[in-house]
Amino acid sequence: MTETNQHKDVKDAVHAVVKSGDDVHQQVKDITLKALTKGHLDVENIQNVTEAVSKGINEGMTSHGEHGKDVFIHAVTALDDALAIAVEASALAIEEAASKVTEYSEHDLNDAIKDLQGMEKSFLGTLEKIAKGSNQVVADIVNDFIAHTGKSGTAVGNQTLIALEALKDLPQISKEIIVSSTVATASTLAQIGSGFLLGIAEGLKSSPSPSKK
Repeated sequence: MTETNQHKDVKDAVHAVVKSGDDVHQQVKDITLKALTKGHLDVENIQNVTEAVSKGINEGMTSHGEHGKDVFIHAVTALDDALAIAVEASALAIEEAASKVTEYSEHDLNDAIKDLQGMEKSFLGTLEKIAKGSNQVVADIVNDFIAHTGKSGTAVGNQTLIALEALKDLPQISKEIIVSSTVATASTLAQIGSGFLLGIAEGLKSSPSPSKK
């Protein structure tokens, strides 16, 4: 299956879940994590999955109208939570790589940190695209969510802060990079991060959690 087809499958699966309105948070989170673990945990893959999930949410919302706010919140917070888990996995990969200085350079590690710093911005930017391309009802719901995150933050943004705090004392990490807002670049640590993400995702599957509608 090509990457394009995989992303279409992700979009269609999310669309169906959001349209049904059943157990939206858990199902969208599971779909997102499964999609992220199918490729390397790099900027391009994360962005493509984020866009596919967001498009699926948008398309599924058309059947709910003005009463779809709760469905949207469950879906988009599921995406947010999945991206936060991706940040956690990426941070673990950086810590792992930092202990292998002969294999990974300071440049590699700093590029990976830039990846982390760009994830919340990318997430919110994708939602803004949805708002611009949706009908007024959906656009208002999306914009309300984005405005709310400006006050409360996002799960992926909060996890990024935790990750950066944990990484700041690694000797191979440039302190200037930690406080920088440089645009994300491709990371050579993506494969390590994929392994950690898969482990975290499998752990979540084995831990029962209450369903959300």
